Amino acid sequence: MGSRVGSRVGRWPVRDRQLTDVIIRRMTPLPDRDLKLPDGRGLYLLVRPSGSRLWRHKYRFGGQERTASYGPYPEVTLKEARERCDATRAMLRDGLDPRTAGKTLTTSTGHTLESLAREWHELNRERWVPHHAADVIGSLEKEVFPHIGAADPAALDPPAILAVLRRIEARGAIETASRVRQRLAAVYAYGMSAGLLASNPAETVRGALRPIVKKGRQPAVTDIDRLRDLLRAAEATEAYPVTLLASRFLALTVQRPGTVRQARWEDMLHIDWESDAPSPDALWHIPAELLKLKLERKGDAANDHLVPLAPQAVEVLRAVRALTGRLPWVFAGQRHAHRPLSENAIGYLYNRTGAHGRHVPHGWRAAFSTVMNERRPGDRAVIDAMLAHTAADKVEAAYNRAQRMAARREIACEWAGLISEGLLPPAELLTVERCRRDAT
Repeated sequence: MGSRVGSRVGRWPVRDRQLTDVIIRRMTPLPDRDLKLPDGRGLYLLVRPSGSRLWRHKYRFGGQERTASYGPYPEVTLKEARERCDATRAMLRDGLDPRTAGKTLTTSTGHTLESLAREWHELNRERWVPHHAADVIGSLEKEVFPHIGAADPAALDPPAILAVLRRIEARGAIETASRVRQRLAAVYAYGMSAGLLASNPAETVRGALRPIVKKGRQPAVTDIDRLRDLLRAAEATEAYPVTLLASRFLALTVQRPGTVRQARWEDMLHIDWESDAPSPDALWHIPAELLKLKLERKGDAANDHLVPLAPQAVEVLRAVRALTGRLPWVFAGQRHAHRPLSENAIGYLYNRTGAHGRHVPHGWRAAFSTVMNERRPGDRAVIDAMLAHTAADKVEAAYNRAQRMAARREIACEWAGLISEGLLPPAELLTVERCRRDAT
């Protein structure tokens, strides 16, 4: 059987070019020449007359054909060889030379960068609140592992690390690039302390990144008529309906944009989803881990934030529930429903209406504070509590949470009435025609 199958190597249909462990084990070496067993995408197993089986990957870089070596079978399994092949192809797509980046090298540390990073993450996970722990590993899974995760961390040099960070900077995510670099530096520091690594290329490139420009006051429209005009213009734009509803909900609740993006259905309380009955006690419970707090305060449920929801906000939730009600996120992403809405979605929407430099998503908080403090000068402390501005101590925080809830709900309803005047009902942002346009 071995010779018969071997004679067909190179003539398998593309759909059949997938090796299995059974095929490899049954393959009989040729007595006088090497045998190549293709697996697809340039990956093949080289079978020597001596019986040794070696993984090879043929690819082109800079107009030249090259061959990468991934090690012997079965020491390097079929699954591992495919992963290394995919990693090399990812490097090539990024315009990087796999040889100099160390992506095709057999690991000398017993770790890939990804396995070392996951080990570091697991060691530190209990120190962090769940949200932060998920954010740390999520950033590495999104930004790093697809490009250099399969590399030997000892073989990666500063240019290879910098190339990954430059990709992040290229889309304008300067702060994200800085955070990812810090996390990679921590992974390398862990590897050095374990005696696996001798240097920290992520630390070396610290000064090569674009500096984070400290943000001044967030631009915000603070005139109520112009705020309504802004919403009307945004909602007349052809856009993903969930983005439009998230924008409306943001304007009504005036919470931080990142908190709105990560709102979950399980945190919307005292709302009857089975009917359109009024929900006078509707609340949005925001876990402390999602708030802008010091790390030690994020794990304390006493610091959770409660947002009284005006009827107009509940109306938005009922509308968006038709699209995302079966998902964990209230405002799920358009391309990846298992993730929240993109962090830039609402900002891009406003920019398209000509609001660039005049009003940003975070500007709703300044608008609310300005308008409502002018209307209710004696309620500054209540207004601050509604914005989740941290209280000086736990006693004051508890007072803000409980005793002032009635006043907070009254102000929330007053603001919602002002901002919603003349706007379309939320359900009309879900028209069939609009959804069809967004699907094309």
